[in-house]
Amino acid sequence: MNDFDGAIRQTRIAAVASLVGLILLGLAWELALAPIKPGGSLLALKVAPLCLPLAGLLKNRMYTYRWVSLLVWIYFTEGVVRAWSDRPPGNWLALLEVGLCLALFVACALHVRLRFKNAQHQTAGTPQTQ
Repeated sequence: MNDFDGAIRQTRIAAVASLVGLILLGLAWELALAPIKPGGSLLALKVAPLCLPLAGLLKNRMYTYRWVSLLVWIYFTEGVVRAWSDRPPGNWLALLEVGLCLALFVACALHVRLRFKNAQHQTAGTPQTQ
Protein backbone atom coordinates (compact mmCIF):
# COMPACT_ATOMS: atom_id res chain seq x y z
CA MET A 1 0.00 0.00 0.00
CA ASN A 2 1.41 3.39 -0.96
CA ASP A 3 0.65 7.06 -0.33
CA PHE A 4 -1.92 7.27 -3.11
CA ASP A 5 -4.16 4.34 -2.11
CA GLY A 6 -6.08 6.17 0.61
CA ALA A 7 -6.72 9.24 -1.52
CA ILE A 8 -7.76 7.10 -4.49
CA ARG A 9 -10.21 5.20 -2.27
CA GLN A 10 -11.66 8.48 -0.93
CA THR A 11 -12.19 9.93 -4.40
CA ARG A 12 -13.84 6.70 -5.50
CA ILE A 13 -16.23 6.81 -2.53
CA ALA A 14 -16.98 10.50 -3.19
CA ALA A 15 -17.66 9.84 -6.88
CA VAL A 16 -19.99 6.90 -6.22
CA ALA A 17 -21.79 8.75 -3.39
CA SER A 18 -22.38 11.88 -5.45
CA LEU A 19 -23.55 9.84 -8.46
CA VAL A 20 -26.00 7.87 -6.30
CA GLY A 21 -27.07 11.19 -4.75
CA LEU A 22 -27.81 12.62 -8.19
CA ILE A 23 -29.85 9.56 -9.14
CA LEU A 24 -31.89 9.63 -5.93
CA LEU A 25 -32.36 13.40 -6.10
CA GLY A 26 -33.54 13.24 -9.70
CA LEU A 27 -36.09 10.54 -8.92
CA ALA A 28 -37.37 12.18 -5.75
CA TRP A 29 -37.50 15.62 -7.38
CA GLU A 30 -39.50 14.59 -10.45
CA LEU A 31 -41.74 12.00 -8.79
CA ALA A 32 -42.57 13.52 -5.40
CA LEU A 33 -40.79 16.65 -4.14
CA ALA A 34 -41.38 19.17 -6.94
CA PRO A 35 -42.56 17.48 -10.13
CA ILE A 36 -43.33 19.57 -13.20
CA LYS A 37 -46.79 17.97 -13.36
CA PRO A 38 -48.80 16.94 -10.29
CA GLY A 39 -48.35 13.25 -9.55
CA GLY A 40 -44.91 13.05 -11.17
CA SER A 41 -43.61 13.31 -14.68
CA LEU A 42 -41.65 11.36 -17.22
CA LEU A 43 -38.81 13.81 -16.62
CA ALA A 44 -37.77 11.32 -13.92
CA LEU A 45 -36.28 9.31 -16.79
CA LYS A 46 -33.50 11.90 -16.95
CA VAL A 47 -31.65 9.82 -14.35
CA ALA A 48 -31.43 6.78 -16.64
CA PRO A 49 -28.12 7.89 -18.22
CA LEU A 50 -26.71 8.32 -14.70
CA CYS A 51 -27.41 4.66 -13.92
CA LEU A 52 -25.15 3.46 -16.74
CA PRO A 53 -21.80 4.59 -15.25
CA LEU A 54 -22.60 3.32 -11.76
CA ALA A 55 -21.31 -0.18 -12.52
CA GLY A 56 -18.13 1.21 -14.08
CA LEU A 57 -17.42 3.38 -11.04
CA LEU A 58 -18.03 0.45 -8.71
CA LYS A 59 -15.65 -1.68 -10.81
CA ASN A 60 -13.11 1.18 -10.67
CA ARG A 61 -12.82 1.53 -14.45
CA MET A 62 -10.70 4.53 -15.38
CA TYR A 63 -12.56 5.12 -18.66
CA THR A 64 -15.84 5.51 -16.77
CA TYR A 65 -14.40 8.19 -14.49
CA ARG A 66 -13.28 10.10 -17.56
CA TRP A 67 -16.57 10.15 -19.43
CA VAL A 68 -18.68 10.72 -16.30
CA SER A 69 -16.69 13.91 -15.71
CA LEU A 70 -18.05 15.09 -19.09
CA LEU A 71 -21.60 13.73 -18.74
CA VAL A 72 -22.11 15.51 -15.43
CA TRP A 73 -22.03 18.94 -17.12
CA ILE A 74 -25.40 18.24 -18.76
CA TYR A 75 -26.96 17.85 -15.30
CA PHE A 76 -25.02 20.84 -14.00
CA THR A 77 -26.53 22.96 -16.79
CA GLU A 78 -30.02 21.72 -16.01
CA GLY A 79 -29.49 22.55 -12.35
CA VAL A 80 -28.30 26.09 -13.08
CA VAL A 81 -31.22 26.77 -15.44
CA ARG A 82 -33.81 25.37 -13.05
CA ALA A 83 -32.27 27.11 -10.04
CA TRP A 84 -32.81 30.37 -11.91
CA SER A 85 -36.26 29.61 -13.35
CA ASP A 86 -38.10 27.24 -10.96
CA ARG A 87 -40.03 28.29 -7.90
CA PRO A 88 -39.33 26.88 -4.45
CA PRO A 89 -38.77 24.06 -3.66
CA GLY A 90 -37.65 23.24 -7.21
CA ASN A 91 -34.99 25.94 -7.24
CA TRP A 92 -33.48 24.60 -4.00
CA LEU A 93 -33.43 21.09 -5.39
CA ALA A 94 -31.72 22.47 -8.49
CA LEU A 95 -29.03 24.08 -6.32
CA LEU A 96 -28.53 20.73 -4.60
CA GLU A 97 -28.16 19.15 -8.05
CA VAL A 98 -25.52 21.74 -8.95
CA GLY A 99 -23.62 20.93 -5.75
CA LEU A 100 -23.75 17.19 -6.38
CA CYS A 101 -22.58 17.72 -9.97
CA LEU A 102 -19.61 19.76 -8.80
CA ALA A 103 -18.76 17.14 -6.19
CA LEU A 104 -18.96 14.37 -8.81
CA PHE A 105 -16.79 16.28 -11.27
CA VAL A 106 -14.12 17.08 -8.67
CA ALA A 107 -14.11 13.49 -7.36
CA CYS A 108 -13.76 12.03 -10.88
CA ALA A 109 -11.06 14.50 -11.92
CA LEU A 110 -9.06 13.91 -8.75
CA HIS A 111 -9.49 10.16 -9.04
CA VAL A 112 -8.12 10.10 -12.58
CA ARG A 113 -5.26 12.42 -11.67
CA LEU A 114 -4.29 10.41 -8.59
CA ARG A 115 -4.38 7.12 -10.47
CA PHE A 116 -2.13 8.53 -13.19
CA LYS A 117 0.30 9.85 -10.59
CA ASN A 118 0.21 6.49 -8.81
CA ALA A 119 1.00 4.68 -12.07
CA GLN A 120 3.89 7.06 -12.77
CA HIS A 121 5.16 6.62 -9.21
CA GLN A 122 5.07 2.83 -9.52
CA THR A 123 6.85 2.79 -12.90
CA ALA A 124 9.48 5.24 -11.63
CA GLY A 125 10.27 2.88 -8.76
CA THR A 126 10.85 -0.16 -10.97
CA PRO A 127 14.21 -0.68 -12.67
CA GLN A 128 14.24 -0.05 -16.42
CA THR A 129 15.43 -2.90 -18.65
CA GLN A 130 17.32 -2.20 -21.83
